[in-house]
Amino acid sequence: MDELPTEQADRALALQEMLVAMATGGSGIDPDYRLLRREFMERPDTANLLPQFVRVCRTLAAFWEWIKGQAPTYAERRIIIRQAFGPLLDHLEHGLAAPADGSISTALEAFDEPGVHKAWTKALERRFDDPEGAITLARTLLETVCKSIQDLQGTSTYSDDDDLPKLYRRTAELLNLAPSQHTEEAFKSILGSCQNIVSNIGTIRNKIGDAHGQGRRPVRPSPRHAALVVNLAGAMAMFLVETQAARQNDVSTVR
Repeated sequence: MDELPTEQADRALALQEMLVAMATGGSGIDPDYRLLRREFMERPDTANLLPQFVRVCRTLAAFWEWIKGQAPTYAERRIIIRQAFGPLLDHLEHGLAAPADGSISTALEAFDEPGVHKAWTKALERRFDDPEGAITLARTLLETVCKSIQDLQGTSTYSDDDDLPKLYRRTAELLNLAPSQHTEEAFKSILGSCQNIVSNIGTIRNKIGDAHGQGRRPVRPSPRHAALVVNLAGAMAMFLVETQAARQNDVSTVR
């Protein structure tokens, strides 16, 4: 293999293409893979943007054992790898990743409820190439978190027709996060603002997301709009799951 590039975005791309080659009948240089893997894992701004399979697979041989069980065709394997590298490459090439991306990824991955971390990861991947899809996924993320928390609380009363504001209000009440449940004005104001953010994420998704058709002059969000919506949704999702975890720990301690 040629000498590794010096630019960080190019090094990430080299890592991606090394894995694509390995997954499609080619080969790679294991020391180069381990060097790049360690490099991106040790950087605070890229550690949680690195694909999960890279973090788990310490060698190219380990990666091969993983990827061959994920998809039977070369084309499918290329898609899996290149989509997974999207957040890392967006961050290094365009600066779209926010400092909180890693913290949110860690919190949602630890929550471990079906669909939550997947929705977040997909939203991150689409911020640059598919802003409309990213905004839709931001709403999906919050809907999934709210439903998951209600399921964990054993008080699932939602239906398929419930919109995001209704789901959030019910979840906030269960977690004692509703503005009406507090008397301190500053705290009530903050929680009210959180409620407004969630409501507006639902609204902007209906206006400029990809869930509904538009007229002759459609409103097209830019990557920066998608980044704002996705990061706000991620911050709210992290707040909810960490509050749920704290309440569970309190109950366990009492018992």
